[in-house]
Amino acid sequence: MTSIFEPITLRGTSARNRVWLAPMCQYSVDAEDGVPTAWHLVHLGARATGGFGLVMTEATAVTPEGRITLQDTGMWNEDQAAAWDGITGFLKSQGAVPAVQLAHAGRKAATTQPWRGGVSVRPDEGGWTPLAPSPLPYQELTTPIAMTTADINATVRAFADAASRAVAAGFDVVEVHSAHGYLLHEFLSPLSNKRTDSYGDSFRNRVRFLIEVVDAVRAAIPDSKPLLVRLSATDWVDGGWTLKETVDLSALLADRGVDLVDLSSAGNDPRQRIPVGPGYQVPFARAVRAKTGVRTAAVGLITEPRQAQEILDEGAAHAVFLGRAALREPAWPVRAAHELGVAVQDAPYPVQYLRGAYRS
Repeated sequence: MTSIFEPITLRGTSARNRVWLAPMCQYSVDAEDGVPTAWHLVHLGARATGGFGLVMTEATAVTPEGRITLQDTGMWNEDQAAAWDGITGFLKSQGAVPAVQLAHAGRKAATTQPWRGGVSVRPDEGGWTPLAPSPLPYQELTTPIAMTTADINATVRAFADAASRAVAAGFDVVEVHSAHGYLLHEFLSPLSNKRTDSYGDSFRNRVRFLIEVVDAVRAAIPDSKPLLVRLSATDWVDGGWTLKETVDLSALLADRGVDLVDLSSAGNDPRQRIPVGPGYQVPFARAVRAKTGVRTAAVGLITEPRQAQEILDEGAAHAVFLGRAALREPAWPVRAAHELGVAVQDAPYPVQYLRGAYRS
């Protein structure tokens, strides 16, 4: 049995526990310059003081055109990196491991914030024509431009450059986002990738772009820094990306220096039919770990402490990511410690909050 409050070490980085904050977009850079703000400090900082072992940023764009919305954070210039540096310093001061998720939105780029409809922003309104593997739009969004080999090579370099900036800004863990219908996932899935060149058709060709990104990022960051990849384990659509392909890809990623695979699902095709329920994505983490030996993290409607503990007990994953539950309850790990019988002195309280500790 592995407790969710046991530390875990990946390469040279140790997290105090295995309850991790999932990357969740905030769409809150009102200046539209990719520079994180006080909102991001408070949002991420509250989860660090709340006891999360690893705190991951939202999808952080590697290029301006890689943003989902104009209000996304970025890591494509030094001003952004400098602003992130102040945030990572606070997260570390509270005992959390700061992690960054690097992303490119692909054909889902240049939209309004979800609470403003999530529709495409026209070029005359500050938007742009998105890039994608093939000129296939997602639902009613703008039809993207198929990437050239030069575009692909430039994006690989952008991921590597962003990773280097992230480490300089104090991030101890880097995650490459290849899920939820964004650019790298779009290349993986035959539903969105209709290319006939070396980046399309066969499994080996469809995973090529992601492998190139992983190789470039791994080379750009120190050997002591862990590298994670988030995957959508299935498209939940016939003819789409499958769990078997995820297992095969995860083995390839481990060989390229990826330390943990973060298993989500879906997001690439509106025809998806998802059997949503508590822990509905945990079987993906279990399957990848069992068949490859790769370290995995589980995510998806993990809401209760005993549920999270059971995921580790049964060996389905090495860690759990909390998303919506963490939005509702920034100090979820502290409550979990109480419910699972962890002594107050061993629970992840900031000393300033000990007066409010749960008592048996």
